[in-house]
Amino acid sequence: MSEHSTRLRLTERDGVGVLVRFDMMGRRLYKTYVNLTNIVVRVSDGTEEGKEHAVLVNSHVDSTLPSPGAADDGLSVGVMLESIRVLINTPAWEPKHAIVFLFNNAEESLQDGSHLFSTQHPVAKTIRAAINLEAAGTTGPEILFQATSEQMIEAYSKVPRPYGSVIANEIFSSGIILSDTDFRQFELYLNVSGLDMAVVGNSYLYHMRKDLVENIESGVAQHMAENVLALLLHLTAEGSPLPELAGGYTRPHTVFYEYFGFFLAYSFTTAKILYSAFLVIAFIVARATYVDPTPALKKGTSFIGEQLKGFAAVSASFLGAVVGANVVALLMDKVLGKSFSWFSSEFACVVLYGPAALTGALISQLLVPRVREQTAFTSVMLMQSFLATVLQLIGIGSGGTLFLSSAPFSLALLVNSFLTKRGDDISLWSYAISLLSPLVIGTTLFCGVLEVFVPLTGRIGEEAPAEHIIAIIVSATGSFTLSLTVPFMSRFSQRTLVRSVTLLTMITGLTMAVFSMRSPFDSMHQKRLFVIHMENITSEEQHLHIAAADGAPGFHSLAADIAKAFSTPDVTPTSVIMNDWNSDWDTVYPFSAFLTPYKFDLPLRAEHQNPIDHDFTVTAINNKIDEVAGTRSFTLVVNHPAIIWTSIAFDAHVLQWTLDNNPPDEFARHHIKEGSFYGYDTWTVDLVTKLRPDAPGAPADGSVKVNFVGIHEKAMWPGKKAEKALGGRAMALFEEFDGWLERETGGTVDAMFLGCVAGVAVI
Repeated sequence: MSEHSTRLRLTERDGVGVLVRFDMMGRRLYKTYVNLTNIVVRVSDGTEEGKEHAVLVNSHVDSTLPSPGAADDGLSVGVMLESIRVLINTPAWEPKHAIVFLFNNAEESLQDGSHLFSTQHPVAKTIRAAINLEAAGTTGPEILFQATSEQMIEAYSKVPRPYGSVIANEIFSSGIILSDTDFRQFELYLNVSGLDMAVVGNSYLYHMRKDLVENIESGVAQHMAENVLALLLHLTAEGSPLPELAGGYTRPHTVFYEYFGFFLAYSFTTAKILYSAFLVIAFIVARATYVDPTPALKKGTSFIGEQLKGFAAVSASFLGAVVGANVVALLMDKVLGKSFSWFSSEFACVVLYGPAALTGALISQLLVPRVREQTAFTSVMLMQSFLATVLQLIGIGSGGTLFLSSAPFSLALLVNSFLTKRGDDISLWSYAISLLSPLVIGTTLFCGVLEVFVPLTGRIGEEAPAEHIIAIIVSATGSFTLSLTVPFMSRFSQRTLVRSVTLLTMITGLTMAVFSMRSPFDSMHQKRLFVIHMENITSEEQHLHIAAADGAPGFHSLAADIAKAFSTPDVTPTSVIMNDWNSDWDTVYPFSAFLTPYKFDLPLRAEHQNPIDHDFTVTAINNKIDEVAGTRSFTLVVNHPAIIWTSIAFDAHVLQWTLDNNPPDEFARHHIKEGSFYGYDTWTVDLVTKLRPDAPGAPADGSVKVNFVGIHEKAMWPGKKAEKALGGRAMALFEEFDGWLERETGGTVDAMFLGCVAGVAVI
């Protein structure tokens, strides 16, 4: 390829005023943005044929407060830039199809930049597949957590360092993890499939101040870059699936996972046949190696009867492990008041809840009839193979882990028949053969799940049962990893079992005592604190709002200390009810649902005596009332100079508007958020409302009460620290508050400080 045969085109694209519905976290939300700009780079061979089909690679260039955004998403931006450099400087590369690199400007304001590209950029119509690059952490390999077509899963099989599985895909698509990426916009508005990949290790730093370059693990960017480059080389080469995807894509019915460094993928149909066949083989092997425990009896003991006893013992063990771990969770949380003691390390919870789960598993064996070792062994094999088959038959690809775990058991039983005599204990070699697969799979699953869910528990709200969530993860995953615990203990006497339970109970008590002395947070695993300095331009009052998003002990006493230091004298902090009508936190709606907030009066210090200078207004124009139809039509105008991320909330029975075609047919609460490019200070919404809605509290004159709020662009700490003089009274308070937090908490709190303006308008 000559040095000029690859064409690179760089464009910027502005977005005119846009209104769009964006449901998130079970809440209905509407978004608007004006004059956003993206950076789009297309690399092709320069021909029209070469531009006809393209793969999109996306990352976002913005970060959220208070994070510098080194990993999220600077790391991905760097990977894309380096991919462009490598590709256009590779003489042997002859792209059959184009690559579109999208550097979008507004992901953190709820995916506005990717929506802009998907709905307005002319090159969007050539996109056949999307690769989205994200980061919610700073360490470890990037994980494939969404793969939405069989063609793109097959493409991913070409990468040199695969890390992902159908389990991650199914967990994310289930909605258990309340998170989202730009990938949603490409699916909805481009109707394309693709791959969603992210770095998730050490996600304690996600959206925190310490998301810095020096905290990104060496090799993380290289891992992502090598995989992305391999994908792009495959998708732009002869035989690429991109032209095929132009006609639509096939929703994946594929089992895939990384296993001992290999990426395995096969169809659901193959999985059903494979798992069903193994279930039959497992039954045959179990029956062929069965030893009657009562040969002296005339009828003996039936094989099925023995297996049913084994099923009961294995099931009781799993249930006992879950109960045991949750009993300790209850004691740590409600009795000792020491929840979150494991938070500062992803794997500390294993030390706390592992012994408790094992204790519960063994106690359960004292409550069910004793079973022989070989019976318990074959029961584990049959149960796992049966569950793998059932899960696959109902379309859950994660059942493949149970198949991989149980597959070596039949070989182990056959080996055991050569190494031992009938009726002897199972050979330890057979245990070694059987345990290799569940230990590898279970440990991988264990690490991956805990890496995500332990830091996540610091973001899911005070009301979430975080302690029990982690206890269930440890006990359930641990039961899978150590699935041969019941068979192994069955080779010992009842007396040994009782002694083991006693010892484990003592270890459990000791770990509880040790963890009761641990602090949940440290300088690298911090508590998130949300702080708002609110200026109400309607009442001319000023308040300080603080909130946390976790249930760790200590926040309420911290709130009392903050009130003592910064609020009016002798104030008693009381929490504020967080619901859709608490508009003070609408700048972070709907994430505000996770917050536990407090509201304090600010003292009358000299720096708080200046009159509030603002031009933040909400008005109505083009007002028309139709008494016959019983409707009111008007244009709602929000003017917000020097104020960003504005949000409005109002109650009305909306019949029509410029948001979507189906507003709720009732008197309801509506939220609209704005994410325009800085310097664009006005946005509008056209509405037709019911003049006299039949609802309690609805105004009879058709007026609408609008709560509005936004962020002073110069009053964000520490983001605008270099311009603190321009932030006025809010920044003066934040500087003092931030220093106080550092001293009082020893650096264990990371606070996001927002200077906000709010008010109420009746229009």
